[in-house]
Amino acid sequence: MDAESSAKVFAALSSPVRLQIMLWILDPRSHFPPQIDGDLVRDGVCVGAITEKTGLSQPTISSHMKKLAAAGLVRGQKFGNWMFYKPDRAMLGRYGGVFSELAAYQPE
Repeated sequence: MDAESSAKVFAALSSPVRLQIMLWILDPRSHFPPQIDGDLVRDGVCVGAITEKTGLSQPTISSHMKKLAAAGLVRGQKFGNWMFYKPDRAMLGRYGGVFSELAAYQPE
């Protein structure tokens, strides 16, 4: 991971709201009711459900989700008029490796 990409990820997760959303969508069945359109895990969580759970406005949630998507932490897809987001687990796994490397680093 290069420094610029890493900075985007860390900046995206520096917001308590975005971090909480990430924690929720990592285990969506525990945090959201079943959806009419799309499966919570396979298709992602609808922005409307995230908006309702946070109590924030839809434009605010959309802005947060765009920042998470720009950092590569989530992937979005549109169903009808709604956006659904799910975590990009491959990207999260790569960052798990970065933290392991940082923890193991021993300066000479």
